Amino acid sequence: MELRVLGCSGGIGGAAQRTTALLLDRDILIDAGSGVGDLSMDALCRIDHVCLTHAHLDHIAFLPLLVDTVAGMRQTPLTVHAPAAVIEALQRHVFNGTIWPDFSRLPTTDAPFMRYRELSLGQVLRLGERTILPLPVDHSVPAAAYRIDSGQASLVFSGDTGPCDAFWQAVNAIDNLRILIIECAFPDRERDLAVLSKHFCPSMLADGLAKLERACDLYITHLKPGQAEATLAEVESCLGHLAPRRLSNGLVLTF
Repeated sequence: MELRVLGCSGGIGGAAQRTTALLLDRDILIDAGSGVGDLSMDALCRIDHVCLTHAHLDHIAFLPLLVDTVAGMRQTPLTVHAPAAVIEALQRHVFNGTIWPDFSRLPTTDAPFMRYRELSLGQVLRLGERTILPLPVDHSVPAAAYRIDSGQASLVFSGDTGPCDAFWQAVNAIDNLRILIIECAFPDRERDLAVLSKHFCPSMLADGLAKLERACDLYITHLKPGQAEATLAEVESCLGHLAPRRLSNGLVLTF
């Protein structure tokens, strides 16, 4: 199983900054930020499933354009998997006929271009030999992390979160954990903002990772443009013993 990083920035700006989107093999997207826009038409048409962590714009921005682009070239609906509250937000605020057409009803309700499938915490999504399991997190809106299991090893993607004991408990229960991708949006000088918005800064992340009982490869994501280097320096200072690496566009993780 391969996970290709299409975007992992907490913002935009220049060719290097693409917001969160991860391509699992060739047919599953984990979040649908601006990184999706760099895929070829052929690659876009191969995507059958989109798993969303939450409904913030940097994680869903290119979902409406993706559906619109490939709709006429698909034989089956694009399936969007997400917690119920995320689906409700999409229906009410995005695919509502005002911001964007409701592709779950177009061209007909019986044969739509897009369909929703609710994912609850603890509910396993099986796609071939692959399994995807939502894990608890604590963000400013309803959200989930995802465990992706190839059968041989697991990767956990936190999505957006702040401190959450239930998340670490769930991660510690994964006996084949190989990779943890976790956010760290702000430097420590903006700790108050991190707390308010329910994101991590390096000192808060260090407190969380002190609860991690599994050895794994650690990748840092969702760094804010203009603050990334300062944040990473602080991450290295307090977490250097865990050998954290910066997630980057184009990186392919195999597990």
